[in-house]
Amino acid sequence: MTYMLMTCTQVIGSTTTANAESTVDRLQQCVAEIHRWCSSRRLQMNPKKTEFIWFGSRANLENLAARTGTSSLTVTCDVVQRANTVCDLGVTLDTELLMQNHTSKVTQTCFYHIWRLKQVRNLLGPDVAAKLVVSLVFSRLDYCNAILAGLPRSTIAPLQRVQNAAALHASGFI
Repeated sequence: MTYMLMTCTQVIGSTTTANAESTVDRLQQCVAEIHRWCSSRRLQMNPKKTEFIWFGSRANLENLAARTGTSSLTVTCDVVQRANTVCDLGVTLDTELLMQNHTSKVTQTCFYHIWRLKQVRNLLGPDVAAKLVVSLVFSRLDYCNAILAGLPRSTIAPLQRVQNAAALHASGFI
């Protein structure tokens, strides 16, 4: 089973590889209807901010690429190419939902904040520093962390390193 997500307003379709082209046609009709609805209310869609992505196993995605020409989607008069990653509510999703891009971005952002806090720790005091670690680092680690359930340890290990570093920083050992 392969899934496709298109965000302008989110339109989601589920299909098998054999029915992918008809699903793309249905989604294009749906987007055209959304465009007509927006136009009738003097609203404008921005195809340049529109993305679409196929989700599935590597085998299904390779089969999809070999069997069909569904690497693009027509929105109004513009063609939107298939993306390898999309960001939805702050979560970076890739085609196989491996979440490596997401964990990499979260790790990078959290270590940046830990580094910045380390520079001003002496000026803050331990209570303020601990509160800043919780608000800037742990809140990012906690945000949408349910999507990480069941992922391999190698994917989650960088987040564990962030958590360990943040705990040391919050306790005053760094």
